Amino acid sequence: MGILFEDGNFALFRDSFLQTVELSALSALLALLIGTLLAAFRVSPVPALRAFGTVWVNVFRNTPLTLLFFAVVFGLPRLDVHYSSFVFAVLALGIYTASFVCEVLRAGINTVPLGQAEAARSLGMGFGQTLTLIVLPQAARTVLGPMSSVFIALPRNSAIAGAFSISELYGAQQTLNERGYSILTIFFWVALAYLFLSAVIGLIFRFLENRLAVAR
Repeated sequence: MGILFEDGNFALFRDSFLQTVELSALSALLALLIGTLLAAFRVSPVPALRAFGTVWVNVFRNTPLTLLFFAVVFGLPRLDVHYSSFVFAVLALGIYTASFVCEVLRAGINTVPLGQAEAARSLGMGFGQTLTLIVLPQAARTVLGPMSSVFIALPRNSAIAGAFSISELYGAQQTLNERGYSILTIFFWVALAYLFLSAVIGLIFRFLENRLAVAR
């Protein structure tokens, strides 16, 4: 169990853990922004926007994440788009997760009574105002549970980035394995790190649920 305290392994594991946290946090932020916009498109009165949102969700939700990483990391440079591997990983994870965020939000929007939107329109509010000021705040209370599952899965999905030159937890596992350490011991510490991240994300969403329940 002392693998982390030998030959600078702790620094490797610590830096990889922090890289996973940073990658997951930035990807979650990007997914939330894109997913909210896509959810607005899915319920928009404009057919073209609804079609765009539907195609986006169906394409990226049904595309294997590994294939999406290949498309972003190797495809975008061919289109003269050049960023670091870390930025490409954030884009791939954010785009992929956004499709799931969109569907969770859309389900929450559908739980809001139609009378709420009709009342807002009767007061002269447009679609954007109705959605952002009336519908989404109410929908947020109903989607925190399923949304937590989406974001809890995000750090585990980020393990794919280790195969694309990103020094995250999976990359640390590969490095330690090459140094000859027991694979079971390595997996124990990596799994413990992912479990810790999942627990923290779960606690954050539990806190938000309690706050919104009190406000209700």
